[in-house]
Amino acid sequence: MVEAITWHGDHLELLDQRVLPFETTYIQCRSAQETADAIRNMVVRGAPAIGVTAAYGLVLALQQDPTPAAFEAACKVLAASRPTAINLFDAIDNTTSRLGNLADLQDPAAEAEHIAVAYHQDDLAKNKAIGRHGAGFLAGARSVLTHCNTGSLATSGWGTALGIIRQLHEEQRLTRVYADETRPFLQGARLTVWECQQDGLPVTLVTDGMGGHLMNNSMVDCVIVGADRIAANGDAANKIGTCMLAMAARYHNIPFIVAAPTTTIAPKTLTGKDIPIEERPHDEVSHVRGNPITAPDTAVFNPAFDVTPAELITAIVTEDGVFHPPYRFN
Repeated sequence: MVEAITWHGDHLELLDQRVLPFETTYIQCRSAQETADAIRNMVVRGAPAIGVTAAYGLVLALQQDPTPAAFEAACKVLAASRPTAINLFDAIDNTTSRLGNLADLQDPAAEAEHIAVAYHQDDLAKNKAIGRHGAGFLAGARSVLTHCNTGSLATSGWGTALGIIRQLHEEQRLTRVYADETRPFLQGARLTVWECQQDGLPVTLVTDGMGGHLMNNSMVDCVIVGADRIAANGDAANKIGTCMLAMAARYHNIPFIVAAPTTTIAPKTLTGKDIPIEERPHDEVSHVRGNPITAPDTAVFNPAFDVTPAELITAIVTEDGVFHPPYRFN
């Protein structure tokens, strides 16, 4: 598996996902601000990976300045980096609640490091469990359509939706995985295809508009995606374009599965309407790798996520098992 997040004791090393698969470059973070910048600029992306990265960002903050005021400021800087991925806030809440009163700690940075490493390892264990539960839910050989990137690059390792796909492959039940390109940031074309190639998975790249065609021609028999936030009623926010696939899957009567750790579930977010949707810079749509693809001054709308209604989701798979509608995550 690819290691996208590596902790070195006094700095964090992140595989720069903006330049994959053409370059393998690592970015070093030595402060909470640098960590927040890496999250915002999508050096690292994927809800679980963002959470793990933020946990290490808080360690760096305490190494620089262990005072309560500085730590609170670091928490705010990290929390502001991306609004939709709930794992970011879970990691911050987990660290702050377990640390308690900083004044009572002899070495706050060392304690935060212990918490971050455990959080990192726990996410990997969750991914492996998600893979087992999801593969167990899908009987027989499977040809899978997936959206965005949900593998080792988006998590601490193995992956969520891609973890299920990897498990199917290990069980020799994966016929093919179709990875759509995932405009506008092309996480599918650049990252998912590359990850599958590294692991020897049978992968085919398709455009975002091909999902209905694949289903209509019986080329795929399930859709597996990840999530950045799941509301209490089961509505799930994921990369823009996910909801269309859920609609097509419902029409064709094939399973549409959301795979995510329980850290992605937000019980206080009652429905999908309560999920904040990040809007990304317009040049991500109007340009590809810095090159314009439309007329200058074209109006652009670039929400990074959409919300799939719970009634379109066949099952939500977490490390705790497979959940079916009606969903009630309280």
